Amino acid sequence: MTPTGTRALSVTKTVTVDAGRERAFAVFTERFATWWPKSHHIGAADLADAVIEPKVGGRWYERGVDGTECDWGVVLAYDPPARVVLSWHLQGDWSYDPDPARASEIEVTFTEEADGCTRVELVHRHIERHRGADDVVSGVDSPGGWTGILTDYAEAAS
Repeated sequence: MTPTGTRALSVTKTVTVDAGRERAFAVFTERFATWWPKSHHIGAADLADAVIEPKVGGRWYERGVDGTECDWGVVLAYDPPARVVLSWHLQGDWSYDPDPARASEIEVTFTEEADGCTRVELVHRHIERHRGADDVVSGVDSPGGWTGILTDYAEAAS
């Protein structure tokens, strides 16, 4: 439910991966850093690693080349190879806010197609919860946002 006068904000993107569902899921979750853009980090240091811990309650975070870590969110659901749900705690100014009331959710589902490919659908929902929600939408719905990121992911998984 959204506060009175607030519109629900979400972004949905779909990509087809030339790989089976198990591989598509594993590349998305276990090999996240191999396709995530190095330019997309919130820490002061350059990005060395991006991690999704493979369990409900696990962290989703970045590690800088200097060893510092910056959280992005929490794993809300981990159901291999069908789906993963992550909280997104980055606000419109790309700062981290630990308050779950100001976090959106990213649900990624993996559906095996008849030709051995996998349809991967990403739904980034509840963006209206963020401070600077319009800035979040314009960032994640831009060519450098989920569209470009999922293209890189599909290439890595195929």
